[in-house]
Amino acid sequence: MNLYASLLRTGVPAVVGWLVAVALRHGLDLDATAVSGVLTPVVIFVYYGAFRFAEEHVSPRFGWLLGYARPPKYENSQFSLPRT
Repeated sequence: MNLYASLLRTGVPAVVGWLVAVALRHGLDLDATAVSGVLTPVVIFVYYGAFRFAEEHVSPRFGWLLGYARPPKYENSQFSLPRT
């Protein structure tokens, strides 16, 4: 279930970011390189950040806008990082 939730919560902002960037392309008269290289990742970052913040600080219901109502929970790993 955690794999499903994490994939869904990554994919939904990616699709929304792409759709918004394509829609903005028509209004801003941008070329395809600018949309795919700059605008799409920026929109994805802002979309995810805004709804993740709202999910934490306003209401957990905002999680649905990320594709799944709850963030994935990962078990603690038995392995630790080596100390140098």
